[in-house]
Amino acid sequence: MTAQTAPVLDLRGDLAALVASLCDVPSVSGDEALLADAVEAALRGLGHLEVLRDGDAVVARTHLGLGRRVVVAGHLDTVPLTDPPNLPVRVVDGPEGPELWGRGTVDMKAGVAVQLALAARLGADVAPAADVTWVFYDHEEVAATLNGLGRLVRNHPDWLGGDVAVLCEPTSGGIEGGCNGTLRVEVRTRGVAAHSARAWAGHNAIHDAAEVLARLAAYTPRTVDVDGLAYRESLNAVGIRGGISGNVIPDECVVTVNYRFAPELSLAQAEAHVREVFDGFEVTRTDGAEGARPGLDDPLVADLVASVLAVTGGEPTAKLGWTDVARFSALGIPAVNLGPGDPLLAHKDDERCPVAQVTATFDALLAWLSAR
Repeated sequence: MTAQTAPVLDLRGDLAALVASLCDVPSVSGDEALLADAVEAALRGLGHLEVLRDGDAVVARTHLGLGRRVVVAGHLDTVPLTDPPNLPVRVVDGPEGPELWGRGTVDMKAGVAVQLALAARLGADVAPAADVTWVFYDHEEVAATLNGLGRLVRNHPDWLGGDVAVLCEPTSGGIEGGCNGTLRVEVRTRGVAAHSARAWAGHNAIHDAAEVLARLAAYTPRTVDVDGLAYRESLNAVGIRGGISGNVIPDECVVTVNYRFAPELSLAQAEAHVREVFDGFEVTRTDGAEGARPGLDDPLVADLVASVLAVTGGEPTAKLGWTDVARFSALGIPAVNLGPGDPLLAHKDDERCPVAQVTATFDALLAWLSAR
């Protein structure tokens, strides 16, 4: 393989080998083109799919007139490689069987491999219970403004239409419903600059930030039941800045605060709560995203839960981080997270995914999507 030639992906072969093939194509955010080329070529070679592309996002879908449509999505990019790069992917014997080690095995090339292997079979070898749209998108690991799924929502919302969606983010092979919302604000204190040798001539803004930190330390986060799942909230300082020189009393201090809130709240309600916590301070919202309710009461999702339980025995839990299921929720499409790999290992130097989880996720989704 040269730098300009996309690898040939075997979508009908061994699943672990497919994961390794995907991981061994460097695809750090912003450099997904080669992998997108490979995915597009493999999908166009199947014959039973309409294949579309926007930038480095690839969409493939069946048109069988089955009356219902399922969207299955996953991102192609990874965070940067370690130094030295942890490629190629290697297979290591783990406590519960073989494990795939290397960047992207968890987040989320194992999930992408499951998508591709299923796309090759459903509508060709296996009769599906619903039409399926497969989405492979770019720029998930960077700023939300660059997110490839968000770009598809803006440019081609008709490509993403469906009755239910599954995001193959790592969940250790279990269902994680919906997701928490996220809000980031800056809490600012104002002072008066002065020479530090004559501090009484000024007013120290950093000292005033002690009250901001005290309110955070005293804050008790909620655990909220939403449609039967427990969403744990958090409110934390994630950054602080102030001061311009070692001999100047600072006239400004900014504490950056992140609120992870249960999907029972709207973004506006979450912002109102944070402003109440910091009443009396200057609060500026800098970033935010709505959460997503779990949607487990949808009949299609309930059927998926049953299929996963039959394979893994795992009960659904709440997704405590923010994921792109929120984008589907905003479109009115119930969505859940389901993918192989422990999310706690994502982005770590020892990132690794059990092969058994890849197979189990494939089996559960195949059972759910197959006509009975």
